[in-house]
Amino acid sequence: MLSIHDLNVSFRTRRGDVNAVKGISFDLAKGERLGIVGESGSGKSVTSYALMRILDAGGRIAAGEAVYSGIDLRRASESAMKDIRGREISMIFQNPRAALNPIRKVGHQIEDVLRQHAQATAANAKEKAIAALEAVRINDAAARYEAYPFELSGGMCQRIVIAIALACNPKLLIADEPTTGLDITTQKTVMDLVDDLVRARGMSSILITHDLGLASQYCDRIVVMKDGLIVEEGDPVALFTNPQHPYTNRLVEATPRRGVRIRSLLPEDQRTPEPPRTIGNDPLLDVINLKKTYMGKSGPVHAVKGISFTIREGESVGLVGESGCGKSTTSAMIVRLLEASSGQILYRGEDLATLPALQFAHHPLRSKIQMVFQDATDSLNPRHTARQSIAEPLLRMSKLRGDKLRARVEELATLTGLPTHLLDRFPHQLSGGQKARVGIARAIAPDPDLLILDEPTAALDVSIQALVLNLLCDLRARLGMSYLFVSHDLNVVRLLCDKVVVMKGGAIVEAGSVSDVMDAPSDPYTRELLSAAPQAPQRSIA
Repeated sequence: MLSIHDLNVSFRTRRGDVNAVKGISFDLAKGERLGIVGESGSGKSVTSYALMRILDAGGRIAAGEAVYSGIDLRRASESAMKDIRGREISMIFQNPRAALNPIRKVGHQIEDVLRQHAQATAANAKEKAIAALEAVRINDAAARYEAYPFELSGGMCQRIVIAIALACNPKLLIADEPTTGLDITTQKTVMDLVDDLVRARGMSSILITHDLGLASQYCDRIVVMKDGLIVEEGDPVALFTNPQHPYTNRLVEATPRRGVRIRSLLPEDQRTPEPPRTIGNDPLLDVINLKKTYMGKSGPVHAVKGISFTIREGESVGLVGESGCGKSTTSAMIVRLLEASSGQILYRGEDLATLPALQFAHHPLRSKIQMVFQDATDSLNPRHTARQSIAEPLLRMSKLRGDKLRARVEELATLTGLPTHLLDRFPHQLSGGQKARVGIARAIAPDPDLLILDEPTAALDVSIQALVLNLLCDLRARLGMSYLFVSHDLNVVRLLCDKVVVMKGGAIVEAGSVSDVMDAPSDPYTRELLSAAPQAPQRSIA
């Protein structure tokens, strides 16, 4: 169905042409499910954009062939490509909210595709759009037809994007990181849905991802890309249990999975002894019967329903559950970014819940509880350099100024593994891993006792994630901090945490040591979470 031969894609920049894809070749058979894996910058998405001919103004296919069902996509006219896009080849983009028009009802956006390819008329477009919503298993599709994207959850928006992509029954579906940012049960639901539809309609598919477990579960063949080149390809089981290329081996090693230690994620030459964990007997934080209620259009919404848990000195506690279960609301209340409706937040015996959020901002204890936010890019001021971002809490909460402030910022950069020559760069000049280090350095600047980490590695490549997780492990031992680690990645929680608290619908359904909860879960919901986590094939141990 699709034949790629010696494909080269380049981008014009101020410093000359940059080759993003360097002569790759592969074929895709009818009905085959191909996975393209690799880290950011490897050329995965650029390859798909080249096939769809949607590269930005600076990008061009410099050489090679991309032939779809006898049509040379490189040389096809724009008019021909408009017919091919959506009708023959369709794409699910990485960020569903960015892919949808925010001021247009989702039903109308499906109609646009149907009308563009003459698949519907003005008389039956609404009926077909609702049928497309029903095909992706959206409940009450007629009502959702009238919804705007901001009224829907991330998982629901992803279903809308899938409905648009499949509305015209294409022959080839390209899914570019279709589950990034989704919790594991929603991820499984979305991927099962896509896989079922692909199989039922006899389509071919290309899944672009950096999640090896996801690729192995939903693909028949895997292509591994690095720096614009294909370095290895083959059957998922053979590829991941016996990788032949050092880069593939590094990706496999860096993937969190059951039965490995946190240091095992790193390359062998970086595996220093893991620091010992010292956990005290005294509670650092006691959350008692904490509740948060919002007033919605149809009455009160109970986001957090009287939860209680304890974090001891030096302890790392994982808070897991699906999107909307109350994890982030709980962490925001503890750090006093949100007011609690009722309950207690005892920090070393002092109830922080009695302090208004504005008053707590100037309280001496404010420096003792800090937060690392989920999106390292959005949480940094784009007009501040890394140095200014790290220095900000020190300017607010300490008396350090001048040379002492500069020395402390550079000390924090060194502590978090951020090269000091990057301190004068702005966020857009830093990689994802570097921005994550800036966020961590900023959070630990005031010497906190408790660090709240809200999905700090969710959008990072596996090798960068491995570095950040090991950094957090080292910082915890070196600085004696306690962690509240909010995540939906149970494999990461298993590596970094001592205890785990499982939330569902605003309530705690199970809590205990990581080994007890994850090896022998007592609640059906915990078992559902564990079974939903994708697992790459395990290599045999000699």
